[in-house]
Amino acid sequence: MAGWRLEIEHKTGFNYDGRVGASYNEARMTPRDEPHQAVLDARVQVWPAARTHRYEDYWGTVVTAFDVHTPHERLAVTASATVETLPADGLAAGASWADLAVPGTVDRWHELLLPTPHTALDEELTALADELRGAHDTPHGAALAVCERVNTEVAYVAGSTGVQTDAVQAWRQRSGVCQDLSHLTAGLLRAMGVPARYVSGYLHPTADAPIDEPVVGQSHAWVEWWAGRWTGFDPTNGIVIGERHVVVGRGREYGDVPPLKGVYAGPPNTGQGVSVQITRRR
Repeated sequence: MAGWRLEIEHKTGFNYDGRVGASYNEARMTPRDEPHQAVLDARVQVWPAARTHRYEDYWGTVVTAFDVHTPHERLAVTASATVETLPADGLAAGASWADLAVPGTVDRWHELLLPTPHTALDEELTALADELRGAHDTPHGAALAVCERVNTEVAYVAGSTGVQTDAVQAWRQRSGVCQDLSHLTAGLLRAMGVPARYVSGYLHPTADAPIDEPVVGQSHAWVEWWAGRWTGFDPTNGIVIGERHVVVGRGREYGDVPPLKGVYAGPPNTGQGVSVQITRRR
């Protein structure tokens, strides 16, 4: 099964309105080693220079933690990685609705069945979840229908929402970014009784990407659901997860996997810059 080799450079950070005395930060920008992707190299560089500590959080995401005690007006973080990815396997999950209702299954995935601040639904969306569940004999079929409905009815519009936007707001305005479409999809899946994870990572924007040509990539989000096994799907683009996607983190919603977060002592933050460059090497 031929896959891709992708080189990724993700730059982000904060600018401050004056000198910051100290900051305490966590970066979730390192891809994971797992069955569908192999991390050949990964590193995180920080400026001003600081000692870093790496660990896995509760959800299994690699976290680079660091404190900066040098006075600074700008914080810059660069994450670089080389990852080999595999195409989508195309296998359908085989669990039934009865299988998902078994107490052991519910207990196992309890946290991934509950609504969160960004994935909670209103009455209209809860009714939609009931409708889609009732129209499909299997959880996998219903999950695919959820992704199709979200992809069809909610337009991707860059800049149309912010990090505080929730699933209900995105649905009502029928627009959002990948974060919003993923929150909405996860909320509908959970309302149907299907365990769902929010996934953060990277996406190469071109399906037939040329070799050795750097392009502007995307820090991206999608979903995974459990119906006998975990299945990944990108509702923003309407595609299964394949060689163009690189997983960084998983959780209940964006708040579990922000690329960079922290606290600091000093003047206001005047903005965050973000850039992602991806190069296909094979």
